[in-house]
Amino acid sequence: MKITPVRDYLRGLQDSIVKALEKLESEAPTSRGPPGRFKRDEWKRPGGGGGVSCILEDGKLFERAGVGFSHVGGTKLPPSASAHRPEIAGRAWGAMGVSLVLHPRSPHVPTVHMNVRFFTTRPGSDPKRDDPGSDPVWWFGGGMDLTPYYPVEEDCVHFHRANKEALDRVDPALHPRFKKACDDYFFLKHRNEPRGIGGTFFDDFSEGGFGKSLAVMQAVGDAFLPAYVPIVERRRRAKYGERERDFQAYRRGRYVEFNLVWDRGTLFGLQSGGRSESILMSLPPVVKWRYDWKAKRGSPEAKLLDVLIPPRDWAHLE
Repeated sequence: MKITPVRDYLRGLQDSIVKALEKLESEAPTSRGPPGRFKRDEWKRPGGGGGVSCILEDGKLFERAGVGFSHVGGTKLPPSASAHRPEIAGRAWGAMGVSLVLHPRSPHVPTVHMNVRFFTTRPGSDPKRDDPGSDPVWWFGGGMDLTPYYPVEEDCVHFHRANKEALDRVDPALHPRFKKACDDYFFLKHRNEPRGIGGTFFDDFSEGGFGKSLAVMQAVGDAFLPAYVPIVERRRRAKYGERERDFQAYRRGRYVEFNLVWDRGTLFGLQSGGRSESILMSLPPVVKWRYDWKAKRGSPEAKLLDVLIPPRDWAHLE
């Protein structure tokens, strides 16, 4: 099993997504000045490995957009990585992936998250090298989810169908599983509500051998731009004012709560001594909290929870 093809795919995925997002930013129909550009920040991790964080802030379209690649490793798994697999506790490990979160300026353009990753571990070896051995423990994971503020049914259907079509080309049995896993995972238990409208989520995936598992990860990664870009293009010209921006900032608070309280990826990154700037670039730049606030019944803001709860089978919605 060679991990070089995985790394090459992930680096290419990061580059293609950054290029596409810069094109969207350059086409943004606002008068805020020149379009934003991604800053490329290469970094090294003291415990081993490193990565490249591409970050755009205060742009015309994106208030914050982060697209990161990392390839890191260590001599002992952190607790968050072995909690569900006690048999691998204490092993040397290696992980690589691409993770992104986009926070558009317009409340009519949804926030989106995508992550694809590969993990390998082997006792007494260095899993960061190209061939970690003939018998490593390895798996793939990833997915994407959409967080609208003023949801449009057409967009929700499109996002889910793009994910389904990509996975169906590998194995039609995967999308129903990954869709349910996403609904279950991106859920704020302390609020008893989902973070957004879901998408796909998978972890600890090694079914069908290395080749098929890699194909599943690639299907998810390659589906991101077709799933998200058309939504941006449809909504980026919609008008909004302070009311909509205020509600967006309020709902972004839910995003922060999930990432800091429930997200296993954030916890793993911090427990493993990861670079905090790269881990926390997923957080929105402007957020508000209000005590026990409720949207007025019948308002556009109240519609959001009607769309989120309960989860829908968007890909098959007529």
